[in-house]
Amino acid sequence: MFDTLSERLQGALGDLRKRGKLDEESISRAMREVRLALLEADVNFEVVKAFVAQVRERALGAEVTKSVTPGQQVVKIVHEELTALMGSGDSRLAFVGRPPTVILLAGLQGSGKTTAAAKLALQLRKEGHKPGLVAADLQRPAAIDQLVQLGSQIDVPVFTGSDDPIAVSREGVEQAKAEGLDVIILDTAGRLHVDEALMDELAAVRDATRPTNVLLVLDSMTGQDAVRVAEAFAERIAFDGIVLTKLDGDARGGAALSVKAVTGKPVKLVSVGERLDQLEHFHPDRMASRILGMGDVLTLVEKAEAAVDKSEADEMEKRLMQGEFTFDDFLRSYKMLRRMGPVQGVLKLIPGLGSQLEGLDEIDDRQLARVEAIVLSMTPQERRFPHVIDGSRRQRIAKGSGTGVEQVNQLLEARKQMAKMMKQLGKGKFPALPGQPGQNGPARSATKKKKAKRKKRTRR
Repeated sequence: MFDTLSERLQGALGDLRKRGKLDEESISRAMREVRLALLEADVNFEVVKAFVAQVRERALGAEVTKSVTPGQQVVKIVHEELTALMGSGDSRLAFVGRPPTVILLAGLQGSGKTTAAAKLALQLRKEGHKPGLVAADLQRPAAIDQLVQLGSQIDVPVFTGSDDPIAVSREGVEQAKAEGLDVIILDTAGRLHVDEALMDELAAVRDATRPTNVLLVLDSMTGQDAVRVAEAFAERIAFDGIVLTKLDGDARGGAALSVKAVTGKPVKLVSVGERLDQLEHFHPDRMASRILGMGDVLTLVEKAEAAVDKSEADEMEKRLMQGEFTFDDFLRSYKMLRRMGPVQGVLKLIPGLGSQLEGLDEIDDRQLARVEAIVLSMTPQERRFPHVIDGSRRQRIAKGSGTGVEQVNQLLEARKQMAKMMKQLGKGKFPALPGQPGQNGPARSATKKKKAKRKKRTRR
């Protein structure tokens, strides 16, 4: 997500971070790089021009020159301006006091509208609502079947009807209301381009259902084309906010950075993966932090809270602090991690870790699945007491998991090291990480060497 833009912006600001004093030339040089990075990310030219001018003006002002750390202050300014650019106001969905709340999804064909409808329904259900879906897309072949299938996967009712999209929408809302549902999501028709027929149909559906929220669904990977579509819709249909799909595949970020400035409408939701549970509320400040390599602790905490059972986590923590890290604990922690999403994405939310992942091979979830296969090939006794795993057992486990004995050995050693590290933490010590200086690592070795030299001198 925004990898190219993130890399370019961090490179442009990297020199400023290290400087204790800034001059106009260094700021101008950094702003040129920022401007190029944004233009290459397919951000609207006028938006780039205004953004760079605002950052430059603030960077040359008193707030920076009087700062103890001017370089860091400029980065802070860029963060604040990025946040403002993407929409610093409240972007939450509106809900009526007297249900049902009606949400109308509009957009072009191929923008991911139907899948976004199902993702939104699942998210609302997790938040305690009783959602329903209305299949009002009668233009695209199999659109109704797709929505019905998605609805069955997430256990959300889907209402279908006649060949008239206006009648289907009205009847679907009435039926959902009768069944006690408090949120109704309308999946309307899209076409390959913005035309009069599309706009007239949307206006008729809107007038018939009087939605609380009209959301425009845009494919973020289309960059400035998505922004132009948003402008065209804004001229005819007053929408309240934007849903950006396929954001996980958007290395540039032009649509996300431009659309609020151009249309005045906030991005409310973003799709960050193919799974139906990978829809997130859009937080401009958090996204700005991710782009600048600062991580996103709040989103990480929210993902962890949603994925982790507290009592189970507390019990596991107690055992870990005692150095009791069994393969049963591994399986539980592995499942919790998987519920939080793709591992690489989760790690990038940790401040400072995103830059360290650069240059490393992509963390492949299939590799983790192979590790899980090794653990599942162990008996319950072997998982609880790994020390009983001898040579013959290792061969059996390797064969059962479709891996090699070497991979089994590596996992056994990794578990042993993890148990040792957790035991040290439990005693209040900071364990040494491989290749990193720590209390029990190279620093300790250096002390031993000094002692050995002193003994040598004494002997002499």
